[in-house]
Amino acid sequence: MDLLAVGIGSVQGAAFAAQFRDRRLDLLGVAIVGIATGFGGGLLRDILLGQVPLALQSNWYLPVATVAALVGMLLQRLVHRLGVTLNILDAVTIGMFGALGTTKALALGLPAVPAVFVGAVAAVGGSILRDLLLNLPIAIMQVGSLYAVAAIVGSATLVVLDALGADVLLAGIVCVAVTFGVRVLALAFHWSLPEQRHLPTGAIRIVRRPKPDADR
Repeated sequence: MDLLAVGIGSVQGAAFAAQFRDRRLDLLGVAIVGIATGFGGGLLRDILLGQVPLALQSNWYLPVATVAALVGMLLQRLVHRLGVTLNILDAVTIGMFGALGTTKALALGLPAVPAVFVGAVAAVGGSILRDLLLNLPIAIMQVGSLYAVAAIVGSATLVVLDALGADVLLAGIVCVAVTFGVRVLALAFHWSLPEQRHLPTGAIRIVRRPKPDADR
């Protein structure tokens, strides 16, 4: 499942990077963005859990991520013609990494709230690295993305199902489905959290105390 999540993330990251023609990325640059997108969630998850990243414990991860990134580059035109495909891949990726991160945190004995946090960070880690490498505004911090909200809701659902004694695989599938659903519905219906607003001019007044009389 982890390899599958890495592969899907790498396809999405490379296809996303390949659309920026004006940045003049070469094939290696696009591949690096794709690999970072696929690796990001798992790396942050394992660092938070104090473990050697799983991607560095196997010979399979880098080849899978590289091949997936190349596939993403080759399918870039088809992907963008379909319009919503990148968002679909993105929603699946954050759902899978959220489920994997939360499950691993629970298996290591973390309480419910930290487990949800680890799952959410794992879910959005790849997109954060992708945006940093492309020098773009980080998607999870933009109005209307609901990246983190979708990941938190999905991870929290998994924790609740686990507490109720549900099978781990079933809980993980439900987590992916819930995360995917929240993310896609947010895009379809333009859901967003309230935007940060500046206080109106004059709302805050600074009151200065008179200086004490020096003659006293």
